Amino acid sequence: MQLSNADNLRLNVLLAQPLKAIRINESSMTVHALTDKGEAKVVLNPTVNDDQYLRWVRELLSIKITGSPGGYPVYIKTWTRMGHADNTLKHMLLLGEPEAVIAVVYSPSISHEIGVRAWWANPTIEVARRLMSYPDVVAGDLGKELAEFLMEFLPFEECQVDAVDMVRVCLQGELISPQQKKELWTRAKRRNPYYVGFLHSDPQQIPINKKASNDHAPLKKQLQTLLDENNPYANAFCYVLSKEGQIWLQTLKNAIKKPVDQEVVISLFSAIKQFFDLPFPERRGAHTIEIALRRAQSYSKVSDQHSDALNALLTVLEPQYLAKFSALMLLAQLGENTLTPVFSGNESVGKVMRKRLNPLTEPLLEKTDILMS
Repeated sequence: MQLSNADNLRLNVLLAQPLKAIRINESSMTVHALTDKGEAKVVLNPTVNDDQYLRWVRELLSIKITGSPGGYPVYIKTWTRMGHADNTLKHMLLLGEPEAVIAVVYSPSISHEIGVRAWWANPTIEVARRLMSYPDVVAGDLGKELAEFLMEFLPFEECQVDAVDMVRVCLQGELISPQQKKELWTRAKRRNPYYVGFLHSDPQQIPINKKASNDHAPLKKQLQTLLDENNPYANAFCYVLSKEGQIWLQTLKNAIKKPVDQEVVISLFSAIKQFFDLPFPERRGAHTIEIALRRAQSYSKVSDQHSDALNALLTVLEPQYLAKFSALMLLAQLGENTLTPVFSGNESVGKVMRKRLNPLTEPLLEKTDILMS
């Protein structure tokens, strides 16, 4: 390592003070550091080609921060095995390595402060999307800043499933305005994946008006005892017939009309599974639509094979609600695994994919219409 004397001195002076994060601008050959007093920087004067010189700079940073010139990923591997991964997040942000920042934002949990530092160190779409998965970040000032950033770049996102995720994270809480939500909904008519993003969000974030089903009030009254006991089937049935449930079902109908690729469809079916979240054997959905249809009929009759919670609902449920309950039981069984027979062995997209999906989407839409009737 043969840094110029001037660079070696300036970098050592920089590293002698408390730092929050380090970022290296390779195009301008500048080391930026975030401190308590603001931003500091060292403009480098390479003595060899830029790539080699930057390797030397990062070796110096690694030696000062970790005691080893190996840097990332040797550093993280060693500390993870020692069981101190959570304690190294602040140190990893001082390595000047974009990949180290990515590792930080994919940690199990991070604070708002660490999120601020990581965002400063590597302000990219991937980092923004990942940071928005942490409640502390979403609740803090950084949450709105990240949402604004993602909304700005959303129209240019070419990966459709990433667009789904960007819509989803921006619809958390009050990160964007009601007007922005309406604009997103309007754009969804031309960008189908946006509808799937709405499906992953709270139905209260969906800017359309729908009334609760006419059956909602009488059914809720009939099932009140089970609702008080937190019966999962009673909860799901009443919720899907509520105003919020009907809004979500309308969004599902919009999303299923013209999905663009397989990853978006998988995300859509994942949203269905998450919305109903009933205690079925398969965590990721029934393996075929035929199995789901057959079981939906079975789940509409009292049986020794059913759980006590399901039988408790069926015992008190009046006959006029059975068709809707059976429809609910079908939708609630769907998930990513239901798509395996459709997508296995092919990479179809667009019209060809939608044609292959018809045997699955037709009964799905039929049951959705029953729940909305």
